[in-house]
Amino acid sequence: MPRRDDTPARRRRFAEAAREERPDLALLCLLVAQEADPELDEDGIDATQIELDRLAGLVPYSPGGPGAWAAALAGLLGDRFDFRGSAADYRRLESSLLHEVLRRRRGLPILLSVVWLEVARRAGAPVYGVALPGHFVVGFGDPYGRHVLADPFDGGRVLSDEDAALLVAGALGVPSAATVPAPAKPLEIVLRILNNIRAWAAARPELTDVQLWAVELSLLLPSHPARLRYERAKLLVERGDFVAGAKEMEEYAEVVAAMEPNAAEAVRRRARAARARLN
Repeated sequence: MPRRDDTPARRRRFAEAAREERPDLALLCLLVAQEADPELDEDGIDATQIELDRLAGLVPYSPGGPGAWAAALAGLLGDRFDFRGSAADYRRLESSLLHEVLRRRRGLPILLSVVWLEVARRAGAPVYGVALPGHFVVGFGDPYGRHVLADPFDGGRVLSDEDAALLVAGALGVPSAATVPAPAKPLEIVLRILNNIRAWAAARPELTDVQLWAVELSLLLPSHPARLRYERAKLLVERGDFVAGAKEMEEYAEVVAAMEPNAAEAVRRRARAARARLN
């Protein structure tokens, strides 16, 4: 676990970075990674940014239209450096940590997409992230006009809008129209990464510490689901901090009481039960 005395400073830096006018996606991902890896210091963060710069310097100069940009990135990252993913990557926390994805050249679709986004952006490409349900890809060109989609998890395989719709249908289990979501903003990408980490840790009851810091970082983002406060409260109770957990449950109940009075009362009952465990 990260050193306790470093936590307040790290959290302040994350919150400040998330509130920049133009948030630095790579930096935010690395600040997330610091929570999981206490060995990732300032030199490690700088080294990761330098590696992204180095890769960007290997992209051919202004290759052409969206298809040419996609092909250039696939040739560099997918073919030459073999960045891609597999089913096994979903079982590893490292697959959600940017510095580890750069080192291993393996990761979840969204982290591989972050590598593509950061390298392509530095090289001057018209690139953006596309948050499909259940999968994350990148787009080149005009998201509302002429564009090309590529799947970094599959080495940069080019996708048509119909291919993307099939991915969505596979994730949702129902047919989907051949439409692509609007470009994902940096903070939306960071929240989705944190959601992945929370889900990974939730399936491993011994890792409530990981789930807790992922929730707490999510709460530092300017926009986040209010229910995360309740999730944090439950985690505090699970970890034996009954007073803080009960207090946060009561505060969450006040927030939702006007719209969901029954849910608020259920949360208050949980808060009373948590306090009763102190007796």
